[in-house]
Amino acid sequence: MAAAERDGPEPVRRSPVTVPGERFALNGMGSLEWDLGAGTVVLDEAAMEVFDLGPGEFDGTVPGVGRRIPSADGLRLTRIVEGVLADGGDTYGAYFTVKRRDGRDQWTHTSGRVLRDGAGQPERIVGIVRDATAELAHATLLRKLEAARAQQTTIVQRTTEALSRAVTVDDVTAALTGAGALERLGADGLALGLVEGGTIKIIALSGESLEILSERRFTRLDGSLPLSHVVLTRQARFVTSLTDLGDEFPLLADYLNRIRYDAAAYLPLIAQAKAIGGLVLFYRRRTEFSPEERNLCLGLAGIVAQSLQRALLFDQEREFATGLQAAMLPRRIPEISGGEIAVRYHAAWSGREVGGDWYDVIALPRDRVGVVVGDVQGHDTHAAAIMGQLRIALRAYAGEGHPPSTVLARASRFLAELDTERFATCMYAQVDLETGGVRAVRAGHLGPLIRHTDGRTGWPKVRGGLPLGLASSFGYEEFPETRLDLVPGETLVLCTDGLVEEPGTTITAGMDALAQAVRSGPQGAAALADHLSDRLWERWGSGDDVALLVLRRAPDPGTHRAPRIHQYVHQADPEGLSEARYALRQALRDWGMPELADDVELAAGELLVNALLHTDGGAVLTMEVLPEPVRRIRLWVKDRSSVWPRRRTPGEAATTGRGLLLVDALATHWGVESRGDGKAVWCEFDAGGSPRSAR
Repeated sequence: MAAAERDGPEPVRRSPVTVPGERFALNGMGSLEWDLGAGTVVLDEAAMEVFDLGPGEFDGTVPGVGRRIPSADGLRLTRIVEGVLADGGDTYGAYFTVKRRDGRDQWTHTSGRVLRDGAGQPERIVGIVRDATAELAHATLLRKLEAARAQQTTIVQRTTEALSRAVTVDDVTAALTGAGALERLGADGLALGLVEGGTIKIIALSGESLEILSERRFTRLDGSLPLSHVVLTRQARFVTSLTDLGDEFPLLADYLNRIRYDAAAYLPLIAQAKAIGGLVLFYRRRTEFSPEERNLCLGLAGIVAQSLQRALLFDQEREFATGLQAAMLPRRIPEISGGEIAVRYHAAWSGREVGGDWYDVIALPRDRVGVVVGDVQGHDTHAAAIMGQLRIALRAYAGEGHPPSTVLARASRFLAELDTERFATCMYAQVDLETGGVRAVRAGHLGPLIRHTDGRTGWPKVRGGLPLGLASSFGYEEFPETRLDLVPGETLVLCTDGLVEEPGTTITAGMDALAQAVRSGPQGAAALADHLSDRLWERWGSGDDVALLVLRRAPDPGTHRAPRIHQYVHQADPEGLSEARYALRQALRDWGMPELADDVELAAGELLVNALLHTDGGAVLTMEVLPEPVRRIRLWVKDRSSVWPRRRTPGEAATTGRGLLLVDALATHWGVESRGDGKAVWCEFDAGGSPRSAR
């Protein structure tokens, strides 16, 4: 207690004052009387002992009483008494501490009664003080035990929560060794081992200096080490001296002397009555394991064992499922002439799911090649099984030489007749690498991406039909073909949607990212496939399977004496004409014939415009050097129309019809040739400077 300091008489000691309604003994208990008007306090000898006040130390004042009471406790007692006096109360009681001369903190209790005069004004306070240390010792112990139980409950809850999200064995080890994991377990270090045959394999280490234990990552299950011993005996062991443990297990003595821990709990991991591994929890500054702490360690071991058992079963099931899925994909990609093909397949990173994504490369009659990517609905072993059947059926239909539209129509009918409600999306293309012709069809799938020789990329508009299976169910087996041209050096990229679907964004954002990755990627098909896998699949953290196919037509630079360039101009690409003209001018400069650039550029523009305006599709522009018998430049513009152009004589007011007249005036020769499913209009320019002559 504390109050304003006042002068007072010499300390007065009286017999204990009896407070009405209270009985007490003198042992460890004393009385006090506080005259509120005079500001004096009278303590008996027992009270002097409770307050640890020696002879001559107490001056009979309130500050004198509080000489050994910490200031915070004194302030709290003052507020309690002042509150009782102000509210008209009669009694009070409170616990506080006394700092005794030997340095010990003594818990103390005081209670008292306020005596008032006839007008109700407080005159005196009489009360008792007693040593409450023994009384509160049990309560303090209970509070410590309760705090320990709360901490143990928190450890179990947090560990259970962390491991509840673990699916694979790698997930379990990450939960036990990741950020905050040791704090969550209430330990300073951890080692986790799994039984594999007749050995224990350490699969996780966490904690300072424990990395040296990785030197014994594989140990025989023979009881020669403490971890293998507890696994064999299925009995936990709690060690408070690692030195003594090293004496018992000499093989581990050197390692135990090098790690910085004082105690350890060696725990068997038992699931379904079988020891599947062992867990070691290391501690610093621990000299014993209480029964509660032992039970906590055993509980943690049980939680970890159950999580590992589930993870092991999941990994086995997933290994089987992914093995089944991989077995249904092509084992070998056929070699092709005139280009290169690379395929990549990635299974989803997480979950038990396996998908129905697939790719295929099919050798076709007349030196053509069929390329396929597709995705069966669903993510389970049934989807993988359907995928395998559908892939084989589609390969068979394509190998019979049917056109792409017929191949997908028959594949759709095949899927609809299976005992399944699944459907599939698919992208199929027949490619003639000699001519560059591509016949593409889609069934509800993402179209192809093309990278041109100048680095540009584009998504050509490939018409599509309904997904396979659904098309037949709805009676609409129409899969219209789209004709594309793949010039030498260009690359065709096919993929399933897992490569372009970024969580939280639209598929168009993923398509833009894929186009950017293709533009910045290497030229070779295999290198580009690896580049896309690294940049996109791992970037998305894909929860979906991905099938990727990259086909590149071999570049055709000609020879040093007879170089050649190719350029594809899309019908709907307004910048294609200007880029083609620039490519021609740059090539002529590189070949040492810049004086022909104006004439060649003008003639090429007229031929390209004719092809783009009067045919249904784009055009392939080729320019090459013909060294013999006279060195000259030949320009080709190939389209898919079989209608030959004819030279006209337009009137003075006509706005069209002069294209071939310009070509005739500029070139030394020109003509038209049939080219399979189309034609090629060509013209030549004399590189030796001879005068132009009309054909």
